[in-house]
Amino acid sequence: MKPTFKRKNGWSYTFQNHMQNQKTIYLFITVLFMVGVVFGAVIVNTLDLEQKEGLLNYLGYFFSGLEQDSIADPEAAFQHAIGDHLKTVGLMWILGISVIGIPLLLIFIFLKGLVIGFTVGFLVSQLSWKGLWFAFVAVVPQNLLVIPVMIIVAVAGIDFSLSLVRNRIIHHRGSIYPQFVSFSILITGMAVVMLISSLFEAYISPSLMKGTLPQLGLILSLF
Repeated sequence: MKPTFKRKNGWSYTFQNHMQNQKTIYLFITVLFMVGVVFGAVIVNTLDLEQKEGLLNYLGYFFSGLEQDSIADPEAAFQHAIGDHLKTVGLMWILGISVIGIPLLLIFIFLKGLVIGFTVGFLVSQLSWKGLWFAFVAVVPQNLLVIPVMIIVAVAGIDFSLSLVRNRIIHHRGSIYPQFVSFSILITGMAVVMLISSLFEAYISPSLMKGTLPQLGLILSLF
């Protein structure tokens, strides 16, 4: 496996080379995420009636909150979202610089797929095609940024950990400080993307979800 981070013009490396050199890991991580999505959708079918009713009641309260504009203030929602996203990226960075963190990075990706699969699966199972439409509006947009970020960070973290093993344990080479700086710069860039996703999640996504409520009018009366 070729090293991900190439020292060129100082500390820089080309992201295109990174994608090309790590395409096998990217494929594995993407498949792992999709497996998580499938497992999440399957878990929906294992819920008993009481559990489904509890989730439906929570969903009904959420719909009512959207309709009455009583959900969290956008500023508070943004602070909550950016806090969660930055914690996730920061934790993945810590796991990436520790060899023992590789399995946990894989678990992170699997669980993300599991949550998305369960959310979409439950909405579809209970609300049919209208639930699919709501999931498309409520779940998909921000995750178009969040999921690629998590995959990129996971791949970069795994690659850095493998580089650490090769350089310091197997070949006993010198410092991997350039790779560490490159990895940290990548993490910083991904944190900025998470910031954009948090802004969308807090200020735009609620309006999009509220716009779907007229189409869910018949369903709302069931809660």
